[in-house]
This record gives sequence, structure tokens and C-alpha cells, in this order.
Amino acid sequence: MIAPGRDSRRRLRGMVRKEWLQILRDPSSIAIAFVLPVVLLFLFGYGVSLDARDIPLGLVLEQPDANASSLAGAFGRSDYFRPRQYNDIQQAEQALAAREIDGIVWLRHDFSRRLQQREPAAIAVRVNGVDANQGRITAGYIQGVWLSWLESHAAGHGRKLEAPVQLEHRVWFNPAVLSRLFLVPGLIAIIMTLIGSLLTAMVIAREWERGTMEAMMATPLRIPEVLAGKLIPYFILGMGGMLFTVALATWLFEVPLRGSFWVLLASAALFMLVALAMGLLISIIAKNQFVAGQLAIITTFLPAFILSGFIFEIASMPAPIQLITHLVPARYFVAILQSLFLTGDVWPVLLPNLGAMALMLLIFLLLIRRRAHKRLE
Repeated sequence: MIAPGRDSRRRLRGMVRKEWLQILRDPSSIAIAFVLPVVLLFLFGYGVSLDARDIPLGLVLEQPDANASSLAGAFGRSDYFRPRQYNDIQQAEQALAAREIDGIVWLRHDFSRRLQQREPAAIAVRVNGVDANQGRITAGYIQGVWLSWLESHAAGHGRKLEAPVQLEHRVWFNPAVLSRLFLVPGLIAIIMTLIGSLLTAMVIAREWERGTMEAMMATPLRIPEVLAGKLIPYFILGMGGMLFTVALATWLFEVPLRGSFWVLLASAALFMLVALAMGLLISIIAKNQFVAGQLAIITTFLPAFILSGFIFEIASMPAPIQLITHLVPARYFVAILQSLFLTGDVWPVLLPNLGAMALMLLIFLLLIRRRAHKRLE
């Protein structure tokens, strides 16, 4: 006679084996776990950039003397600008209106005289403000080049630049200020959300559509065994996709992993369980693969993409939207990833976010247990 515990393990192994066979017969699951991360990483790693480089900048030199030409050369040597010279301000303004350039630096005819007499130099800056963020970045870079040139000019004349405040810039955690180092860690959370929710959003719905749910109901399988048998294969598949994504992030995109790999692995495992639980709950409610897939994208992927802090800073969002972000599990995992990759094991950041994910997992499991019944409805 077989012991009850051993009998339960045999049923669970059979359920897991069934799911693995289903995965092998349906290559789309493997494609979602391993091909989709590569596509998204290449799109965001190479195709999407928040960096401002090679900004087309118009230079108007009304009197191209030594000082004006030196400042124009400083803009030309900068990695941030691609300067174009214009004969007068009207031509530059027309180019700015036509979106040929993103800003104008206008050095009037008395620029050198004001500079030599230590008067406010006659320099004017005009920036295209259609894209407010790009406009602020362009204005900041122009100011940086201008201040650096003033310091160099003052040193060349044997004097120190007189300024009310001396600024010393230090950029922590991302000294090169590369958006790729900020985007790629957050993208791991988006990929895991998509993998976890899509892989499990259709597993129960598929059984209902194919008519195999009725046969499963007639077996001795209990609901916890069914749910565990559904989750275990996709958890392994999702974690494999996560490790593959982390390897690409560190080796191909050269994103530093300053924190512990084991903390990353444990955090990713917890978040993968949350994502799988969300997908499984959707699958139980929908009972239709198409509806389940749409719900998974709308309720998990889009909120994770927009409200997790992956691209848009949460602190800059309106207060009501900031409250809504607390309902998005990816918000907590993005914070963990950015800390582990760029800063290290900062436990005051890690522990609250891990606790929030654990609480969400418990809530989703309770909802799944309440909605999942071994009966035809």
C-alpha cells in the first residue's frame, strides 16, 4: 500500500512531467523565455537611449575674432554637440524652426570687448523646447561648455575665474552617465514580468479550451497538486531566462553587478513566483487563451513598463499615480535590480522591497486558492 505522502509526490511528478511535455511540444514557451529577452535587450540596449549625444547646435559669430573662435572650438570638441555655423541669427532661427538644429549659441559683435572688460559677455542661448527633457539637457550641456571655457580663458590670462559659487561635480554609481546602465537592469524586471505572466496566463485556460480539464477533474489530483505542477516547470523556465538575461546584461552590455549574485538570484526567484502567480490567477479567471493573454499584457506588462520606474521616475509622477505604483510588483523589483547592479547590497533598499514582494505573493496565492476549485463551473 502506498503512503499518502508518497502518493501525492507521484501525482505531482506526473503533473510536472505532463507540463514539460506540453512545453516541448509548444516551442512558443521556450521562445518567450529565451528569444524574447534577446530581442528586448537589443531593442532597449542599442535602439533606445536617453543620452544626449551629437546634438545639432547652431553657432552665430557676428565677429569671429580669437575669443569667439576659441569658444566655438570648445563646442566643436565636445562629445555632446555637432555645431553648425551660420552667418546671422535669422538663418539660425530658421534652422531651429525647421528642426535642423536643437539650439543656438549667439555671440554678438561686442562679445570680446565685454569679456576683456569683465562685463557680462554678450552671449545668447536659444533652445528648442518642444521636448522639454531634451531642451533642459541641451541647455545644461551648453552651460557646462561655457563655464569650462571661461575657466580655461581665465587661466590662460593668469587669473582665476571669479564666481560666487564653485561647483564640483561627482556622479555616483554611473560615472559615465550612460542610460544603458540604468535601462538594462530595469529591463530584466520587465522581461521577467512578461515571461512569468504570459507563460502561466494561458495554462489553465488552455486546459478548458482543449477539453482536457474535465479529464483532469476525474483524476485523484488535488488542486494544490495541479497548481504546483503548473508552476514548477514555468518557474524553472523563467529562471533560466532570467539567468540568460543577466549574462547578456553583464557580458554584452557591460553592466556592472556590484551586489551579491546570490541576493540577485533569491530576489529574482521571489519576483518570478509573484509574476507566475499573477499569470495563474488570470488564467483561472479568464478560461480563454486569447482573453488571458490580453489581460496579462494589460494588467501586468503595461503597468510594469510605465509605473515601475523602469524609464519614468516615480518621484516625478503626480501623487495619485505614485500611490498606484505601489500596486505594481515590478516597482519593487526594479528598485532591487538598480541597487544590486549599480550600487551594491544596500539592505535599507533591499529589505523593504523584498518584504513588499513577499506580501504580494501571499495575497496572490490566497486569491488563487480561493478561485481554484475542482469542479466544473
